[in-house]
Amino acid sequence: MTDSLYNFDSCPDRRGYGSLKWDKYKGTDILPLWVADMDFTSAPEITAALQARLDHGIFGYTIPFDEPVDAVLNYLQRQHGYEAKAHWLNFLPGLVPAINLCCHAFTAPGDSVMTATPVYAPFLTAPDYADRELIKTPLCLNGADQWTLDFDAMEQLVQPNTKLFILCSPHNPVARVYTRKELTKLADFCERHDLILISDEIHCDLVFDETAKHIVTATLNEQIAKRTVTLMAPSKTYNLPGLACAFSVIEDSKLRLQFQKTIRGIITEVNCFGYAGCAAAYNHGEPWRQALLTYLKSNYELVYKFIREQLPEITFRPMEATYLAWFDVTKLELDNPIKFFEDNGVGLSDGVPFDGNQHVRLNFGCPQSRLIEGLEKIERAIRTR
Repeated sequence: MTDSLYNFDSCPDRRGYGSLKWDKYKGTDILPLWVADMDFTSAPEITAALQARLDHGIFGYTIPFDEPVDAVLNYLQRQHGYEAKAHWLNFLPGLVPAINLCCHAFTAPGDSVMTATPVYAPFLTAPDYADRELIKTPLCLNGADQWTLDFDAMEQLVQPNTKLFILCSPHNPVARVYTRKELTKLADFCERHDLILISDEIHCDLVFDETAKHIVTATLNEQIAKRTVTLMAPSKTYNLPGLACAFSVIEDSKLRLQFQKTIRGIITEVNCFGYAGCAAAYNHGEPWRQALLTYLKSNYELVYKFIREQLPEITFRPMEATYLAWFDVTKLELDNPIKFFEDNGVGLSDGVPFDGNQHVRLNFGCPQSRLIEGLEKIERAIRTR
């Protein structure tokens, strides 16, 4: 079923290359379907750009020069209608350090940080690492059985010392693409309570549901743009996390200066290969991305059908984006879901660090044959326990 130009049905053996995903289970027969790291080779346009950079033979300190800067700006305008300016950008080696630095840059001891759970684990650890209070507001289900922000709970829990709201958009792990109405309501909430909005949009180019559209939060209106720190990277979309290249977009000069002061002497420069991969992804990677989305949608449909028909004990709500399926396994009454599945040959992400007890997350960014093998292991584990 793979696209004729790109092969997603097979991939190289990743064992022995220091892969976090695969070497976690080194020496076992456990199939890794956990961390958000796809098993597909990157777009050939990206590997060609990296080879060209390698052939240059000199790997000195590298500044954010015109090629990656222009690539990011053109991508933001072309893909998301976001007319950003070069001086709004800060290139970073990753979004996790950026989230942690935001907690230091925009809050003080005694302040609190709010986020909606379940959510990507670093959102929950960053405030604590900065000695700030964390306020967790649980997502709720809307009339369409979709996860959404619980604004009533947010109003009840926000405090005078709350300074930040950290948003995951699209939302990992529940795979929601928030609508303009939802984001506008969040923007109003941040305005009303004078909160800075940290908007992690790393999954923004992995929307496979044709009825959903990612909206860059900072494009809603000028008011929210002035209090938003947008965080993005090509890493999730183009499978480049090992190149360590991400960026922030901060329109407000005061916020930008606060952020830049905080990262001085702490954050390393992006390396030359990170810039090369980023520029190639945004300049030449769109055909590959479209083929990827087609493949991921097919994988998602396979997972959804399999769970609904073969494993109704697992609650799995429809997804709109990402390659990360969020399973509620409460009905299985497992003492330790992750250990149970590992003991039966499949490695999933534990829901507990996401604030999702009795949940697991499955990564279907892999060849379909491998995905089927994993699903069959899950079914066999449940049926034979």
